[in-house]
Order: sequence, then structure tokens, then C-alpha cells
Amino acid sequence: MLLHIGAFRLDIDSQQVSLWHRLAPKTRVVCTLLLLFAIALTPNGRWWTWFAYALGVGVIILCSRVTLSILVQRVAVESVFISVVLLGTLFRGGGNVLWQWGWLQVTTEGLLVLGSVAFKALLSLLIANVLVLTTSVPALLQALTELRLPPLLVAIMASMYRYVAVLVSEFQSMQRAALSRNLMGSDRWQRLVIGNMFGSLFIRTLDRGERVHQAMLSRGYEGLPPAPDATGVGQHDYLALTLTVSLTLLGQGIYLFNVV
Repeated sequence: MLLHIGAFRLDIDSQQVSLWHRLAPKTRVVCTLLLLFAIALTPNGRWWTWFAYALGVGVIILCSRVTLSILVQRVAVESVFISVVLLGTLFRGGGNVLWQWGWLQVTTEGLLVLGSVAFKALLSLLIANVLVLTTSVPALLQALTELRLPPLLVAIMASMYRYVAVLVSEFQSMQRAALSRNLMGSDRWQRLVIGNMFGSLFIRTLDRGERVHQAMLSRGYEGLPPAPDATGVGQHDYLALTLTVSLTLLGQGIYLFNVV
């Protein structure tokens, strides 16, 4: 989620009208977490189990009426960072050697792990981004509070989202100042200047964060931002939770009992 802050709104589809949007925010969070845990905890190579979960994720995407182009763009950006980790799984030992060059080798076990982890990551990124795209940030934070997430952690996430745009603006100002002084001409100077910029930005962050916190306390801040009215849980919420639990149990049943 943090990769997209400062670039565009996170909750771009939060005002849509759909079956997914009718659910209470905490219901969406619970359904998402159930699917994430089920996907992540399934062992490697259980393709039919993940196929069942992929159908569930596809149904959620269709019911949420999320903007597919934005969803694909965000998953693509996040996949670039995950691919660095995934690449290392390709050269894992075990199984039959399919290709070898020096100490590098591609084995059947490596391909199995790479495919499994990549499929897990894709499904997890899709469902997580659907949640973020379709749920406003205040509603999402309120849902986490209602689900008994530690208030301090929720407050940290709220402050991070609220003030990260200030950090981006500060960094851009420092970058323009360095460019105006021709300090970014060579790669060596560019690395040195950017390193100093991050250090200076970190010190400024600590100082400004302390001032902002003291100002908020003096105005009656109690650790959490003002919360919107809590959305009641209705029959459609219970139905969504029942279907999600049934899907996770079905997937695990396929894996445990080798139905297919």
C-alpha cells in the first residue's frame, strides 16, 4: 500500500455501489484476511486448491466493480519488488536438474517453488488491493480498531498515511535544491547527495513529528483520529463470512483429502 502513497488516491473505488461495498468494512477485512491466510498457508504445488481460491478472488473482483486497469497497475508495481525475492527460489536445490551453468542450476523443485510462491503472491496482491481500492482509509482504520488491533498501531498507520505526503513534498524540495546547484551531475555525486537527503529527511521527520504530536495533544488528541460512525453488521455480512469460510474449508479439503 505504501508504494502508492503520494502517487494517487488509495481508495479510488470506495464510492462505488456494489455487493462488496454493501458489506461492513470490518467484514471486508475479515474476508480478506481469511483468504490471505488460506492462500499463504497452503503448501507448494497444491494447484487445485489455489484454483478454488482464485475463483473466489475473481468473484470478489467482479462483485466489487473495481477499476481493473488501476488494479493491474498496482499489482504490477508491487510485483516488481516481489520478483527480486521470487528469483532466488528458482535456483533452489532438490529434484532433477533441468539446466546448469557453473554453480547455478535450475531444478524441478526450484520451478515448483517459484510457481507456487508466484501464484500465492499474485492472489494475495489481488485481494489485498481490492480491499484497499474499495475501502476508504478512515473506514479501514476504524475496521481495524473494531477488530481489536492495538490502538497504538492503528494510530501509527493513520499518522503515516496522513503525513507521508509532507515527506514526499520535503524530499522533492530537497531534490530541486540539489538540481539547482548542479549536485546531481554524476552517478557518484548523485548517490552521495541522495544519501545525505535521506539522512536529513529522517532528522526532520523526528523533529516535525514531535512538534505535531505535542500540538495534537494540546488540542485533545487521545491516540486515535475521529472515527466515522460504525457500520452495522447485517445478514449479507454473515452470508459473505459464511461463503468465505466455506471456500477456505473447500480449498483445504481438496488439499487434505486429495479430492483432485
